[in-house]
Amino acid sequence: MTSKKGQAPAGRDSRFPAGRHLPCSPRIPAHSEVGRYGVCRRRWGLRILLLAVSLIAVPSRLHAQRAEPAPKELLDVGVTEHPDVALPLDLTFVDESGNTQALRRFFESGRPVLLTLNYYKCPMLCTLQLNGLAAALRKMDWTPGKEFEIVTVSINPRETPELARLKKQGYLQEYGQPAAAKGWHFLVSPREQNVQALAGTVGFRYHYDRDSDQYAHAAAAMVCTPDGRVSRYLYGVEFDPQTIRLSLVEAGQGKVGSPLDQVLLFCFHYDASKGRYAPAAMNIMRVGGILTAVAVAVTLIRLKRRERRRAKPVSEAAQT
Repeated sequence: MTSKKGQAPAGRDSRFPAGRHLPCSPRIPAHSEVGRYGVCRRRWGLRILLLAVSLIAVPSRLHAQRAEPAPKELLDVGVTEHPDVALPLDLTFVDESGNTQALRRFFESGRPVLLTLNYYKCPMLCTLQLNGLAAALRKMDWTPGKEFEIVTVSINPRETPELARLKKQGYLQEYGQPAAAKGWHFLVSPREQNVQALAGTVGFRYHYDRDSDQYAHAAAAMVCTPDGRVSRYLYGVEFDPQTIRLSLVEAGQGKVGSPLDQVLLFCFHYDASKGRYAPAAMNIMRVGGILTAVAVAVTLIRLKRRERRRAKPVSEAAQT
């Protein structure tokens, strides 16, 4: 069937003259529906996919080209663990009440001590760490000043006892335990060498940036024994209450915690990669074996006593 002059036959796209093919499909006639849509869509889909891949790859290459090493000042920021190191207990600090105290004063109770190094005007990390500590304390049935002590020392020598007092009030209010006031101590020191000596002893490395007037530092807490030695390091801004408790039991050298805590400490070992105590399979098996042996022994004793009770009337009857 012929069409009128100047008009395309039915079924043919008037945008493309007869005999010409669509640019996206040179092998398929222009009037074919497959040629107009199927191949076109597949080819444009492939082009879009390649474009998306290139857009993803380019920023990656640019990022790799722009990657620069960390500033020298930050390379020495972190924590180098010094397990069992003795703290310099003769160093003096000023508490939140303005009284000068030797560090030894906070170990005289004979309880383990949780030590943190922060500064009170820290805009981010210190606040997160102390908030996380307060949140963990709320989930524990232990209270600072009863089972253990907390000593928070400012690494900024320009901070004052008044600022330490305000910070202590804020965290005690958040903690919700007024009785903890006598067990959570906030200290400052105008003598920078004292702070540096304490931080250096426990391996806490920090850097002061003059431009921002801030300190670059890590988030770590040191669990110390009653005689002033570092027992355990706890990292991060969130703390597991069980980990804190078992760490204090371990550091307390049998002076704190119930018999059940001692059993739990035996059944769990500290997993440094996870920052918490994990079950120790062998120790659990040993405890289970001991409990099983005790249960069997108790059962045998009861059976023996029961047999004796039954045999006694029989022997009496035979004698009569």
